[in-house]
Amino acid sequence: MSQEHEYVPPKVWKWEKASGGEFANINRPIAGPTHDKALPVGKHPLQLYSLATPNGVKVTIMLEELLARGHAGAEYDAWPIRIGEGEQFGSGFVEVNPNSKIPALRDHGTTPPTRVFESGSILLYLAEKFGEFLPRDHAGRTETLNWLFWQMGSAPYLGGGFGHFYAYAPTKIEYAIDRFAMEAKRQLDVLDRRLAESRYLGGDDYTIADIANWAWYGQLALDRVYDAGEFLQVQDYEHVQRWAREIDARPAVKRGRMVNRTFGPLEQQLHERHDASDFETNTQDKR
Repeated sequence: MSQEHEYVPPKVWKWEKASGGEFANINRPIAGPTHDKALPVGKHPLQLYSLATPNGVKVTIMLEELLARGHAGAEYDAWPIRIGEGEQFGSGFVEVNPNSKIPALRDHGTTPPTRVFESGSILLYLAEKFGEFLPRDHAGRTETLNWLFWQMGSAPYLGGGFGHFYAYAPTKIEYAIDRFAMEAKRQLDVLDRRLAESRYLGGDDYTIADIANWAWYGQLALDRVYDAGEFLQVQDYEHVQRWAREIDARPAVKRGRMVNRTFGPLEQQLHERHDASDFETNTQDKR
């Protein structure tokens, strides 16, 4: 980039124009609601407000895995929050998640109802509530949480960093793409080295650490994120590939990927999921 076109930051940044890119219409430097809108409430204690993004898929996979293990109390109502249309800024959603990000969960089985936001927090909440997918021994629990929180801290560099500049930014900036591609590949290498020595991230058992990481890095390895598989040469990470394919084959994972999915073929979508018995027929939005 020539010196004459180099951007020089002002002494004080001001929001004077849209940032550009695919999500410019929902980007703003302030929090809080933009409009009044109550959230729907279904018949089950667990009410999920989300979308089938990687972060959203973490929670629907977890709920489907709990149902697969026979936990009837994990039945839930799933309501799509169309983030491209700004539904996450409705007053009801902001009440559940003041950060206006999906997913958000409200548990009406407690008095008063418990709000849970941030995908890692929701996974931990559900694991503790139902006693599943989190080791009970201190060492196993710690290792699992190590990888859960690793994902929470690392994925923003993959999504908001690499994904944004590679797929969504209004212009391709070589420095930004190189910077975050390097970091994305480093993260894949971290996972590959761990999975070379362990079947799952936390050890021998499938846990919330795998659910959280698979939603991002497993799907990246399967070339479902940003159309970047060839660019990042994801096939080279053989242990991540083995782990990603194994988890992808789980029936609950297949179901979890469909819930609140508003894109792709209709047969791969499942809106407003209610009961497990609805799965075969409830493939269209009921509203």
